[in-house]
Amino acid sequence: MTTPPPDWAARFSDRMARVRANEIRELLKLLDQPDILSFAGGIPDPEMFPAAAIQAAYDEILADPVQARQALQYSVSEGYLPLRRWIAERMALSDVACDEHNILLTAGSQQALDLLGKLFLSPGDTVVVARPTYLGALQAFSAYEPDYLDLPSGALCGEIDGTALLDGRAPRPLGYFVPDFANPTGESLTLAEREALLDLAERQDMTLIEDAAYRELRFGAAQAPSLLALDIARTGSIETVRTLFCGTLSKTISPALRMGWVCGPRAVIEKLVLLKQGCDLHVSTINQMVAYGTVSEGYEQHLSRLRNAYGAKARATLDALARHMPLGVTWSKPEGGMFVWLWLPEGMDGKLLLERAIAEERVAFVPGEPFFAEVPAANAIRLSYSLPTDVQIEDGVARLAGLIRRIGGV
Repeated sequence: MTTPPPDWAARFSDRMARVRANEIRELLKLLDQPDILSFAGGIPDPEMFPAAAIQAAYDEILADPVQARQALQYSVSEGYLPLRRWIAERMALSDVACDEHNILLTAGSQQALDLLGKLFLSPGDTVVVARPTYLGALQAFSAYEPDYLDLPSGALCGEIDGTALLDGRAPRPLGYFVPDFANPTGESLTLAEREALLDLAERQDMTLIEDAAYRELRFGAAQAPSLLALDIARTGSIETVRTLFCGTLSKTISPALRMGWVCGPRAVIEKLVLLKQGCDLHVSTINQMVAYGTVSEGYEQHLSRLRNAYGAKARATLDALARHMPLGVTWSKPEGGMFVWLWLPEGMDGKLLLERAIAEERVAFVPGEPFFAEVPAANAIRLSYSLPTDVQIEDGVARLAGLIRRIGGV
């Protein structure tokens, strides 16, 4: 007699009911179809990877017996000391005075979000996020069973009382924001909005997570100070702030190295180290050493190349949208990052538009609905301009605009 398999669904923890597939990761599978013109994946342009520098760093490390033994061995959970010092020195250039003890290296900033959720969230706690916000953060936090509050943009410009929105919520909320060139909108908080967010955090005793994944990809006007820098200016020291900064080399060097970090007070870093020990012990030692070797020389020149390239792609996208999109469609105007956010006419559904865009025009993008934590909005989509060429951008936007006209009868 054959023994039936276990009922695995009945054995999973209750929290698994809150875990959903990442629609963006699913859409990345479309990139394998050569006839799909994709604005879906917000991933770096592989033409911009410093492959030669990365190869040289691997070769140098493995050719040296002393370095090779270190690189191929277990390491400390905090991360490779020279790289942590380099990060601390770079952050100090942006008015974040810190040292290596304020830095924990993580497997990309995505792991940082998971560790921070594990550290700060209990079931029923409140997570305050922008409307819309980064889908990967919602995935990271949802496993810890919080409640969400979509913070309207008006709450940071005096139009809405943000404090009133938090009445009746669990105390000491966790706030998650992408102040610079946000995923998915491409928009940034103004200096006044950053100060207002810190004011709200102080009134509510809120811990703030600043996701700076795209901060280095500025190609527009001068950049506002980070939330962490503003917090230090208020409190006088990184040890007294309520803001935790998440950085990454995935968008500037390579996602495959899986190199991110958290910068914050030692009291927080020490607890995160304990959680990381229980998770994966440490980031790949050799990748940490390679990352350090890659950023140690020529990093600013490399950033300049990235900014010029993505800036050109963004301008091509905005120009194409202005030429082709019908009335009733509006969009963000990013000055950095990889994304443009489109609001479609009322009543138009981004998911249904995607189905038809793939079937009729062979164009892919990400529907906007999954980026809303609390109250979804269907009439929005995200376009990423990081991968397509200027010719593909022009063609893809024209095709998409034509479909929107047909659907809307414009």
